[in-house]
Amino acid sequence: MNLDSVLAAGRAAAEARMRDTVRVYTQDPDVFDRDSGTTVPGAQHALYEGMARVKPVSQTVEDAQAGEREVRLREYEVSLPATVELPAGTRVLPGTRIEVLESKDPRMPGLILWVTGAQYGDQVTAWRINAEDRA
Repeated sequence: MNLDSVLAAGRAAAEARMRDTVRVYTQDPDVFDRDSGTTVPGAQHALYEGMARVKPVSQTVEDAQAGEREVRLREYEVSLPATVELPAGTRVLPGTRIEVLESKDPRMPGLILWVTGAQYGDQVTAWRINAEDRA
């Protein structure tokens, strides 16, 4: 068996476990509307929408300060198909967001994760992205 056929089999097996649907996107900075006195969320720019596997990485939870509130950071690994291509000139960088749109776990849809890092390589079975829940 050559490497390409082994990778194809591994990628097919990895994709069979991708039972969630996610949207990977960037978001422009929020803007304060002086007339209404509210903050308007920045525009979102979708990079990918489709199958994925979202799984918790660690049982440890880190408390952190965000502005004037406490948040709990939970680590996740998001696996996308190895063949996913992003728009030309685009990379998944820390701060990119991932929203879980559908999942077999009814608690997952609506979960927003913040990318902390992405792994790249040509001999992988899935594209793995490290992210955290900042709830």
